[in-house]
Amino acid sequence: MKKLSLLLSTLALCGATQASDLTVYTYDSFNSEWGPGPKIEKAFEATCDCDMEFVAVDDGVSILNRLKIEGEKSKADIILGIDDALIEVARETDLIAEHGQTLEGLNEELKWDDKQFVPFDYGYFSFVYDSTKVEKPVTSLKELVESDAKVLYQDPRTSTPGQGLMLWMKSVYGDKADEAWKQMASHTVTVTKGWWEAYSMFLKGESDYVLSYNTSPAYHVINEEKTQYKAALFSEGHVAQVEVAAMLKSSKNQELAKQFLGFLTSEEAQKILPVSNSMLPVRAGVELPEIFGQLIKPERIGFTPKEVAENRKEWIKEWRTSAAK
Repeated sequence: MKKLSLLLSTLALCGATQASDLTVYTYDSFNSEWGPGPKIEKAFEATCDCDMEFVAVDDGVSILNRLKIEGEKSKADIILGIDDALIEVARETDLIAEHGQTLEGLNEELKWDDKQFVPFDYGYFSFVYDSTKVEKPVTSLKELVESDAKVLYQDPRTSTPGQGLMLWMKSVYGDKADEAWKQMASHTVTVTKGWWEAYSMFLKGESDYVLSYNTSPAYHVINEEKTQYKAALFSEGHVAQVEVAAMLKSSKNQELAKQFLGFLTSEEAQKILPVSNSMLPVRAGVELPEIFGQLIKPERIGFTPKEVAENRKEWIKEWRTSAAK
């Protein structure tokens, strides 16, 4: 975990100087060398005359878990990478400040008006497969559950995709979700802590399907010129994920934090995020590579953040009891 040095910025009004340091908790793939973190950091630092530090953990749920443990003593100014399904759970900590952003120019499809959480990208949870190995992909979640296809997915206690699958199962199966978990456990290769671990195993050929996003195939086309990776379109619909960032009340650099939150929805940042984080932009009118027009366009299903907050513990308990091998 790196620690970046502090830079001094001149305060023109009083001639004094103060250290500017922005610490952002995020997930590991966001801050990987191929992820958007380094590019976002470079672009923002060019506008703020400040120094940023990304602190990475396994996945989005892990960010929230760490925040709960640290509380008001957290070193973070901003958390980046939890999703809309977790915003009410995060709000309940009473650690999140209002962002103070106008949120102008966002995609109207999102209908976003939250005063504490700023969206920065979105996509749909999907099962990705290699079309050179899977000739006839499954067309529904029920078909996947009832198949013998080898599956990789992530732990809903530590991973936002894993939690997304939990919501997907409940949306499709309702009170019979426990039976579906048991059935899928019979052909699940393993359940990983975070997204990257599962996806890496899939790329090594260790499963037929991996839980990821409808936008994942775009990464392979843009960065590797590989077209065999596809996302299966499910007839029941897909659970969407809107990734968000928020400022902590305990931040000692709130003006800088607000500046960064505003930057995340700027045209400059929104051009970086889709191609490096393989998600859709939240800002309307962002020009995207051609491959984005070829991605599956699922019907959205799922639960409200409030419903997730009210039922999450019970649903996780159900998963733990039913999916254990």
